[in-house]
Amino acid sequence: MVSLSDLQVRSLGACTVDSPLALYVEGRTTNEYYVGETDRILYDDTLELIASRGVPLAELPTFESGGPRQKIFFDPATTKVGVVTCGGLCPGLNDVIRAIVLELNTHYGVRDVVGFQHGYAGLIESNGHDVVELTPDFVSRISERGGTILGSSRGAQDPSAIVDRLVELDIDILMVIGGDGSMRGAHNIGAEIAARGLSIGVVGVPKTIDNDIPHIGQSFGFSTAFAKAAESIKAARVEVEAAVGGVGIVKVMGRHAGFIACYAALANHDADFVLIPEVGFSLDGDNGLLALLERRVAERGSAVIVLAEGAGQDLIPASDRRDASGNAVLGDIAGFLREQISKDFANRNQPLTMRYFNPGYAIRSVPADASDSVYCARLAQTAVHAAMAGRTDMVVGRRRHRFVHVPIPFVTSGSHSVSPDGDLWLSVLESTAQPFSMC
Repeated sequence: MVSLSDLQVRSLGACTVDSPLALYVEGRTTNEYYVGETDRILYDDTLELIASRGVPLAELPTFESGGPRQKIFFDPATTKVGVVTCGGLCPGLNDVIRAIVLELNTHYGVRDVVGFQHGYAGLIESNGHDVVELTPDFVSRISERGGTILGSSRGAQDPSAIVDRLVELDIDILMVIGGDGSMRGAHNIGAEIAARGLSIGVVGVPKTIDNDIPHIGQSFGFSTAFAKAAESIKAARVEVEAAVGGVGIVKVMGRHAGFIACYAALANHDADFVLIPEVGFSLDGDNGLLALLERRVAERGSAVIVLAEGAGQDLIPASDRRDASGNAVLGDIAGFLREQISKDFANRNQPLTMRYFNPGYAIRSVPADASDSVYCARLAQTAVHAAMAGRTDMVVGRRRHRFVHVPIPFVTSGSHSVSPDGDLWLSVLESTAQPFSMC
């Protein structure tokens, strides 16, 4: 069970420097729109959950609030900040980089900000990646394009060598933008820093297009991703409605979590079936996918299946291959379903026109939409406030519209996924008229 101690964020030391943003927060107290610096944010959000803990108010699990402080740890005049982007691409990476640089420069007066190219590999000098100077002019227009101007990579690097490089370059704060694996790497870097007794902060802005990092609310880029996926679902619907026996399959990202599939399907109500890793399904039997699909096509003339890449892995042979991040390489569920559907319709002597859409790389490589751009900016600003106040080994997130600091070990201790008993999956079933069970 989560306790208050699990949510304590580590600090490099006492904050003794007057913050340039002190006037922004002076005299402000907690209200509906703002959380005071010394106030904390409840982990639980219902009376029943709170009461079930049976502990005094002061011992309830709570998060430290995000935002500017009146006193900070680092002197802006002498602070040097490094920024790195790790893992796969995601809408909004450039927005986060831009907002970090502008917040540091414009409001804190930090002029020395550099970027490391191609993920943690850029922090290893022998890899030969140049360090990039990040100025307001350099980053002013980068949010207009997708990807990351710093490049990215997967795979772990030696924390000791990384800390050697940070010391060599006089880096005071390392801002890490990446997924759960990248955050584990950030924690290892922070542990090496602590073991050496150094005062270098490590602060993360968590990134996952699958929205599967727990405790941070919705991850940046997710809104853009499911909106783009919804466009492919709409295109699939148009295609199959124009065909005889039209069946469309739209494969979207989601190794272990089906959030993109669910939200994209809800965005336009064009899906007939949504298949996600969290909810099993069968192919055969009266309530299996093949029989349900045949009936839906017979009734409506066509059908669209939205398929998360990690769904139905139990139906195909497991792979023993691993990618650069150590993740198991998924089996080709889309190819398997196309083959099985084609065989089934042929056996029934039913006409079939198959249309397959895989918008994966298009989803993750586009610029952030307006909503995500706003979110990226606010996350980046919150991360800078935390870093300048000497917080370390933590990430920023937004829990129920409040920005919070979350320890990296807590974030990386589990995963976030669609609950088959939750209201999101119920909404999907209501939208698609998909049976509650397909087993």
